[in-house]
Amino acid sequence: MSPREYRSDKRRAAAEETRQRILDATRALLADAAQSRLSVDAVAKAADVSRQSVYNAFGSKSGLLEALFDALADRAGMDLADAFTAPDADEALAAFAGTFCHFWASDRTVLRRLRGMAVLDQDLERLLRRRDEMRRTALTELLRRFTDTPDDATVDVIWQLTSFETYDAIADRDQTRTNEDLARIIRAAATAVHRTGPPT
Repeated sequence: MSPREYRSDKRRAAAEETRQRILDATRALLADAAQSRLSVDAVAKAADVSRQSVYNAFGSKSGLLEALFDALADRAGMDLADAFTAPDADEALAAFAGTFCHFWASDRTVLRRLRGMAVLDQDLERLLRRRDEMRRTALTELLRRFTDTPDDATVDVIWQLTSFETYDAIADRDQTRTNEDLARIIRAAATAVHRTGPPT
């Protein structure tokens, strides 16, 4: 390895370490109930880096939040492969619902704080709306494996059933329920709606 390549590798490693430190600091701030909002300045201070370092690593606050969502999904092992390879609609929807229940449970406090902060943060609200639409698109594509044109109302109801808000509300109703209990409830509701269609 030439000296130039060695220096380049060291710079890349340092940049990745800084990036991870910023993501860890962002998550820690969101998990802290004392924090009422998330700012780039607060993240930079918590990560012990400059404000410019945050922008260098992520481009913008929106870029930071996008990266945080990706990191949370990776940490939870988010993978819809089982849903998209299931042999029938019931198994596919059960896998889809179970995957999102596992994700919502993996960092529930942070995800709840993000949803709460979005009320006063337009960048965050747009990001969450886009992520929710990605879930709806994935659900629509999943159902197209079993029917050419999924009913919009059916998609909307299952989309809502697999949302963080639904998961969080059911979890709050009875805090003795395990994540598997919650996943079983949501899976059963999603498959029932697909079989019978939403109420009219």
